[in-house]
Amino acid sequence: MTSSLKEFMHSPAAGGILLGICAILAIIVANSPLKHIYDLLLATPVVVQVGALVLAKPLLLWVNDGLMAVFFFMVGLELKRECLYGELDHWKKAVLPSIGALGGMIVPALGYLLLNYDDPMTRGGWAIPAATDIAFALGVLSLLGDRVPLSLKIFLTSLAIFDDVGAILIIAFFYTSKISIISLVISALAVVILWGLNRKGVNTKSPYIFVGIIMWIAVLKSGVHATLAGVVLALFIPAHKSAKFEEGSMLHHIEYRLHGVVTFAILPIFAFCNSGLTLIGLTVDDVFHKVPMGIVIGLFLGKQIGVFSFSWLAIKTGLAELPKGMGTLQLYGVSVLTGIGFTMSLFIGSLAFDASSVDRLFDERLGILIGSLLSGVVGYLILKVAIKRIPEEEHEHLEVDGVPSKS
Repeated sequence: MTSSLKEFMHSPAAGGILLGICAILAIIVANSPLKHIYDLLLATPVVVQVGALVLAKPLLLWVNDGLMAVFFFMVGLELKRECLYGELDHWKKAVLPSIGALGGMIVPALGYLLLNYDDPMTRGGWAIPAATDIAFALGVLSLLGDRVPLSLKIFLTSLAIFDDVGAILIIAFFYTSKISIISLVISALAVVILWGLNRKGVNTKSPYIFVGIIMWIAVLKSGVHATLAGVVLALFIPAHKSAKFEEGSMLHHIEYRLHGVVTFAILPIFAFCNSGLTLIGLTVDDVFHKVPMGIVIGLFLGKQIGVFSFSWLAIKTGLAELPKGMGTLQLYGVSVLTGIGFTMSLFIGSLAFDASSVDRLFDERLGILIGSLLSGVVGYLILKVAIKRIPEEEHEHLEVDGVPSKS
């Protein structure tokens, strides 16, 4: 591997750039003579059978239910690490980003419902603009160079963690189908076994992976979305240091190994499979349909209003403090940047609406792409102006070694 390629892969912008390339490639393919092959690929049946147990799904759902469970597993690992040793190890550090994230979920959902509340067919998409794509957001932030204050990166990363937790809870409570009690009981037994492994200090990965796979299958069959099994499994991965893992703990070891797989394989595959928006025959009515417009309003306006207003109120009422080195304009710029929904918005959209349907009256992906693009461009421009106002000597004082990692 060349040094330039290594440098790119370790860049905060790498994940976002690759996601963008895969999304653009999917749109190009979906609007070319290759569209038929693209649709056939996503609809390809994939069957896994062990005795009487049969899992049969089209390739698209294996990506959304299977590969994304690995992504959520890494989200869970990052959440546990941050709570134990990172930026969320004390409640005072968590107040401002948690309140900002809350506003960044409530206001966008209300913005979407403003146009869709009276229609039961479209109302279910209310959570689509409530999500933030941290890979894209941090990628845009990294384009501003070394003058970005560390406090700005920490705030955005911490807010994204709470945003992910909110998305997990939304999926668990609002996007489930008919519940199977037997499957839930099996899932609960798997959780008890994982707890026992953790309590006994088992530091071998294979038992956790084996029980985790069983739990994933049970959750998949239960009606609760299967990706949640990844988060639950992560919470039981040992975080104490062990001689078996030279980096420190099993949690650190697995997270380190998974980071590249998720960033450069799982998320790009997901983006390619879910971004194939057909633009041929697109009309003005399609663009201004209440679903894509509700998503645009939620992502571009709702996110910035929600994150900024809730954060500002928390600061003004004394519940939280503005991090050192951050000004009001920088806070607003980051708030706009959180409107980049993309990966998580596409994922929630696939749960809210039938992603495999061909005859669509609307396409939520159009709103996600427009809202995310507007948020990224405008957020970048605002932060570019805001960061120029930071005195050079103050910036040098703020910049320290170590940038929090977050995929």
